[in-house]
Amino acid sequence: MLLEINNLFFSHTKDKPLFQNLNLRFEANKIIALAGESGCGKSTLLSLIYGLLDWENGEIIFDETRLLGPKGNLVPGEAEMKFVAQNFDLMPYATVAENVGKFISNINLAKKRETVMELLEVVGLQEFANVLPKYLSGGQQQRVAIARALSVLPKLLILDEPFSNLDFPRKIELRERLFRYVKQHRISLIISTHELQDIMPWLDQIVILQEGRLIQNESPENTYRNPYNSYVAKLFGEVNIFNDAEATEFGLSKFSYYPKEIRVSETGFEAEVLESRFAGNYYWNKIKVKNKELVVFTDDKLDGPVTVSFV
Repeated sequence: MLLEINNLFFSHTKDKPLFQNLNLRFEANKIIALAGESGCGKSTLLSLIYGLLDWENGEIIFDETRLLGPKGNLVPGEAEMKFVAQNFDLMPYATVAENVGKFISNINLAKKRETVMELLEVVGLQEFANVLPKYLSGGQQQRVAIARALSVLPKLLILDEPFSNLDFPRKIELRERLFRYVKQHRISLIISTHELQDIMPWLDQIVILQEGRLIQNESPENTYRNPYNSYVAKLFGEVNIFNDAEATEFGLSKFSYYPKEIRVSETGFEAEVLESRFAGNYYWNKIKVKNKELVVFTDDKLDGPVTVSFV
C-alpha cells in the first residue's frame, strides 16, 4: 500500500472539525481522483498528505513510513512526493526551462537538457523554453509547475485542480499526455478535480468527499453507475433525481438517471417537450412527465409530444 490515512482528525477551528476519523487507502501506480463540491476538504487533504498542515490525531503512512507533518520537518513537504498547488511558486527570474530543470542534477548537462525538453513536450510548452514565467498565462505557469514536479519522477504526484486554468483544447492535449507519462514512469497520481467526466477514462479510483466525510470510494464505473446519493450523482454533470415517491410512481429501480438513460421509445410514459436545444454532440431537451420536469439528451431535435422510457 503506497498511502494510508488512519483515523485522521483535523480542524481549521476548534469548534468545527473538518475530518473526523477519516480512513483511506491508496495503492501504488494508480491515478486517483479526489472529488467533491467546493469546501468539501479536497485541498486541505492534499496539504495534509504532503505535509503542509499538522493534524490533531490519527496517522498518515506513506511507503511504510509514518509521516510527521510540519511539526516534524524543518522544511515543509515530504520526500518522494511532489505537490502542485494552485499557487505555482515558480522562480520569476529563471526561464521556463530553468524552472523545469530546478531539481535535476547538473552532472550530465546534455541529459538534463534532454529531460527538460521531454517534460516541456508533455505539457506542450517546448516553444516557451527560454521565456520568463511573468510572460506566461496562468494556465501556462501551471503547466511549467507540473513539468517541474515530474522532473524528479516522484513516487507520488499530487495535483490540485491542474486543469482549472486551461482552455478546452489545451486541456484535452495535456490530460492525455500527462496521464500516459505517469503510467509509463509508474508514478502514482492523486488529482483533485471538479471535472470528473473529463478525466474519467484515465482514472483507477474516485474518492468522493462531502464536508470532510468520505462518501464513496470505488472504481470510476461503479461510482458513475451506482452513486451513493444525489450529491455523488451530480458531480458527473446533469442528472435527474427522483425521491422515493416519484421512483415508486415511475416504477424505477434507482433514484438517479442521467439524461442519456431516458430515451424516446415506442412504449413508456407520455411526455410534453418544453424545450429542445442544439448542444453539439446531442440535443438538450427539457420534457415534462407526470408533472415532473426531466432533462433528456437525444440525437435529433424533439418536436411535439413524445414517449420516453427509463433504461
